[in-house]
Amino acid sequence: MLSSPGLAKAAPASDLRLRPTVHTGTERWSLGERMAHYGVPGVAMAVMRAGKVAAMHGVGTRIAGRAAPVTADTLFSVGSVSKLASAALCLKLVAQGVLDLDRDVNHWLRRWRVPAGPQGDAGAVTLRMLLSHTGGINIHGFADYLPGAPLPDILQTLNGEGPAKNPSIARIDRAGSRSRYSGGGYMIVQAVIEDASGEYFDAVARRLLFDPLGMTRSRFAASPAEDSADIAHAHDDRGRPVALPRGWQSFPELAPSGLWTTMRDLSRLILALGDSYRRPGGFLPQELATEMMTVVAPGFNGLGVRLAGEGAARIFHHAGANDSYKAYVEGNLATGDGLVVLTNGARGDVLGDEIRNAVSDACRWPGDWSVALPAIPAAAMRDGYAGTYRRREGQDPFVTGFLDTGFSADTLELLRTGEGFSVRSKGRTRKLAAVSTSSFVMPDGYVPAATLILKVARVGDGTAGHLLAIAGDDVLIFDRV
Repeated sequence: MLSSPGLAKAAPASDLRLRPTVHTGTERWSLGERMAHYGVPGVAMAVMRAGKVAAMHGVGTRIAGRAAPVTADTLFSVGSVSKLASAALCLKLVAQGVLDLDRDVNHWLRRWRVPAGPQGDAGAVTLRMLLSHTGGINIHGFADYLPGAPLPDILQTLNGEGPAKNPSIARIDRAGSRSRYSGGGYMIVQAVIEDASGEYFDAVARRLLFDPLGMTRSRFAASPAEDSADIAHAHDDRGRPVALPRGWQSFPELAPSGLWTTMRDLSRLILALGDSYRRPGGFLPQELATEMMTVVAPGFNGLGVRLAGEGAARIFHHAGANDSYKAYVEGNLATGDGLVVLTNGARGDVLGDEIRNAVSDACRWPGDWSVALPAIPAAAMRDGYAGTYRRREGQDPFVTGFLDTGFSADTLELLRTGEGFSVRSKGRTRKLAAVSTSSFVMPDGYVPAATLILKVARVGDGTAGHLLAIAGDDVLIFDRV
């Protein structure tokens, strides 16, 4: 385990008490207990306070069954946290006048062109749209590649040609009209940066991002060399090594998911971005840092970051999830506090949520989105809530936000089960927990930096007419059938 002189300001990892986001107040576990529960062999965790690293913890092992301790410089794949770094690189090029956030990206593209959209839509797709997932581009994420598998180049990925596993990257919405998470959009960003600079993506990142910030072990690469030292190996949902014999998968889509980095390096990036936002003279011009940290509607995304909370609780954050690596980062825009969590197990995302809760509790961070379950009388749970609810057509994406495309169910069936309720959708039934006489949370549901609420709307005659799905400021309406 690693620590720093500021550890008194951030609880030692051994002292942290993990808990779920939806909780009763009685659940408390040690980090070691939850790593064993979720089959996660290794965790790297950095806690930042007031714009500085207060503590770094390396817990467990890089390779299950071996004495291979996690260090501050252990390399991890960080999945979609790559998008945050890619956006920072893009903004650095904007600051230099090489790129422009609001110009049609076809201006820079040389090897490939953004195709026309539905009904021949040829409206401009801009970097601001692509970085905020409002460009109308398909492909949520990309599949991992096992060791030895042939890897696609950037054009094969863009065109959906073998050995790429994805369909061709295309426009499926009118640009700027909807919030649709798109790794495909970030492949276009990668192509823009390479074509505009005349350099490979990692070379530009090394020159403008990694070297200036002292991110000495970071790289954009499909996979590190097989003889790389101090690298976290991949593990499945039971903590067993996978991607053998090498020990890790490949991620050739660099801008959306190809960053390999460490908790030390990633902390430097999070601190630099927050510092650029709070004062001039930072890594990014303050004006561009402000653009990065401002929501582009519809949705809750800024430029390469997700945004949540209000006032002193305002944070930028992002999660990353490949098959065997899960990561989470956040930074508080007002205080300079922050967190980096890197794991090498398939269930590290749930563990990361519990770690975040524990650090938030220990540091008394404002704006936690957890829900403490109250005691609700069973008599208050009305049988009349049960029924089938269908998604209302034609809802405004600027109201539904993330839920417009992030909540894919068209029909929800509310079921009376014992003294409570469950919800069934797409053949799967999930238990709900009551937070009021008409509102429920889904304990195993996931919304970035928010808690999904299902609220029964009772109308004037006392019946349940609608079901509202609520996540932060976003609302999606389901009408009773």
